Amino acid sequence: MNKVKLGNAVGESFLYIIMIFTAIITLYPFLNITAISFNDYLDTVKGGVTIWPRVPTLRNYEHVLKNELLVVGLRNSILRTVIGTILSLGSTTMLAYVISRKDFILRRVISLAFVITMYVSGGMIPEYLLMLKLKLANTFYVYLIPGLIGAWNLFVIRSYIDGLPESLQESAKIDGANDIIIFAKIIVPLCVPVLATIGLFYAVGQWNSWFDTYIYCGSNDQLTTLQYELMKILSATNVEAMSASLDVEAMKRQAVKISPESIRMAITVVVTTPILLVYPFIQKYFVKGITIGAIKG
Repeated sequence: MNKVKLGNAVGESFLYIIMIFTAIITLYPFLNITAISFNDYLDTVKGGVTIWPRVPTLRNYEHVLKNELLVVGLRNSILRTVIGTILSLGSTTMLAYVISRKDFILRRVISLAFVITMYVSGGMIPEYLLMLKLKLANTFYVYLIPGLIGAWNLFVIRSYIDGLPESLQESAKIDGANDIIIFAKIIVPLCVPVLATIGLFYAVGQWNSWFDTYIYCGSNDQLTTLQYELMKILSATNVEAMSASLDVEAMKRQAVKISPESIRMAITVVVTTPILLVYPFIQKYFVKGITIGAIKG
């Protein structure tokens, strides 16, 4: 018995060590990025900053947030994330329910059409010309309509719906419920885990997106996004650093400002913080939804 207890204790200790080590290597990059973003620029150049800023300062964030267009970009990023996620999730879920119905004649045709889009793309130039033809360029709709339904997300939700008992829908039909009632009162409540997962995917995609702003709305400051503005700040910082490296006097002037590494880390914190604040509230749905979706896919 003593040997068994000793073996169990050793095994548990080994597992604890592995878990602690995994937690450390997982958290360290985030802590390091945060520390550098709050660290003084001259001290950052020396290197060796770990999980705590040696010379704390807010200069890096002041440099990032002093851009007036960041307020406009933040507003547009929030709007496109909220509206885009709701529209995309609703559209994807409704279409997933339709193609999951075995009595729908065109279910295979529609499914095949979306499968093709996962392997074949029209390319950037045809897509750009299409946006111009549809008059979506330089409008807020270009953030919402092109990515309204994602093929992979569609099939994950459909697979989840296919795994639900068909008897639930049949019982509802016997009681006189139509397709809208079945979808709203039976399918959607049962699909909360996978919907939370796909909703997070859509939200992260909308929040992190900047290339569509660069392509379609780069000339319109009122349609700029937070990520696009931060990208411009980072590019300008890198250009200043390259110019300073070729000129001693420019290097001295650059030293009065900040280091590109500090700016890069501050931008990373600004961009990722909103997602980190939302994720804990849907973590349980995320884990359950993506696991079941993968198994049933």
